[in-house]
Amino acid sequence: MITEEMAQAFAAAWINAWNSHNLEHILEHYENDVEFYSPLIRLLNFNNEGVIKNKADLKKYFETGLKTYPDLHFKLHHYFAGVHSIVIYYTSVNERLCAEVFELSESGKAKRVLCNYAR
Repeated sequence: MITEEMAQAFAAAWINAWNSHNLEHILEHYENDVEFYSPLIRLLNFNNEGVIKNKADLKKYFETGLKTYPDLHFKLHHYFAGVHSIVIYYTSVNERLCAEVFELSESGKAKRVLCNYAR
């Protein structure tokens, strides 16, 4: 079970990692065999499936994102704790609202991520 404190700590650390643009700190939140789903994968021409299935490819994708959006800054609005998941609701690139669902492993890292953006 994800506690309120765990959800708050994960959300704060995740947002801070992105806002620092430190790729290694960002990647600390993900398992090696992560499944990452996002419509931005297609938008950034990374692949046509919209899914990344390992941390090595996720690193390449995040590098692309950080280069494409050099002024990237996320603003946390809220987080939600679930049984084995956390949802982070924030303002993303180009001021788009986003909610990401992080299904966590026993080690507290994301093993499955579902990114959802407001149109």
